Amino acid sequence: MVLLDSKDRRPIYEQLTEKLSDLMIAGVLKEDEALPSVRTLAADLSINPNTVQRSYLELERRGYIYTVKGKGSFVSDNAKIQEHKKQLIFTSLDALISQAISVNISETDFMRQVSVGFRNASTNLREGSL
Repeated sequence: MVLLDSKDRRPIYEQLTEKLSDLMIAGVLKEDEALPSVRTLAADLSINPNTVQRSYLELERRGYIYTVKGKGSFVSDNAKIQEHKKQLIFTSLDALISQAISVNISETDFMRQVSVGFRNASTNLREGSL
């Protein structure tokens, strides 16, 4: 379900948060589906339960999951998660555009590279290599 990379420089809770949100966006974890308990997931991943708890708190803060006392944590509306991710991507894109302008990359060259990158990523995703 979730693979964490020990060579990744990011903290484990950030990796876990990203992996779980990706599973929600992809529809693997469906709306209103229960997430594994903190202890179960921590045992499955061989990590500290506090790390899982921190990830769940971050997902809840972002509105990706909700918690029902005594029942556990559940996936929120996937459309809301997708919209949030889309806004993060657009914000990153705005920063890239600013960087491109600052080093005199033309709009034509920038758009051409975006198109090529988009096509390549789409092809890789369809082939299952991303």
